[in-house]
Amino acid sequence: MFDQLSELVKQFGGEAVVNNPAVPNEQNDAVMQEAGGSILSGLKDMVASGNISDLTGMLSGKTPIDGNNPVVKQLTEKVTGNLGEKFGLSSDAAGSVAGGLIPQILGGLVNKAKDPNQPGFNMNDLVSAISGGQGGGLMDAVSKYGGQFGLDQNNDGKVDMSDAMSAVTKKGGLGGLLGKLFGK
Repeated sequence: MFDQLSELVKQFGGEAVVNNPAVPNEQNDAVMQEAGGSILSGLKDMVASGNISDLTGMLSGKTPIDGNNPVVKQLTEKVTGNLGEKFGLSSDAAGSVAGGLIPQILGGLVNKAKDPNQPGFNMNDLVSAISGGQGGGLMDAVSKYGGQFGLDQNNDGKVDMSDAMSAVTKKGGLGGLLGKLFGK
């Protein structure tokens, strides 16, 4: 997951970092690496703190990935603070880097995860990376809202591991199950 995130940071970092006069050229790579790491840790922090609804809204495409998105706002604050602290960038310079990168990177991540033609990267990978491989709060959200998305495989009124096992053995597997949740 970090590799895909790093690739997107490099892809979108030209304007926000490389062509930004406030970022010294010798720090371009380090700034982009820090931005990518801060984004991933920020997403993980959201899951750990239980901020699932904003995250699932973004991953499902129900909320636009722009400056008004709560996930984008929270990550922008985190990245801005980290860049200012680690590289001595002014809050305006760090904010312009974060504001230029985060919506594009998150949009790229969601698009790659939903694209069946992207080998080696899917929504499972994204959810696993964000949740630290445990699903944690995301699985709680799946259990809470899963029935609304048709994820209750055995029609017992709840979404649990038996539904997951059933989904994995059916056509589409776990990717199909998560695809339903995230609107794929």
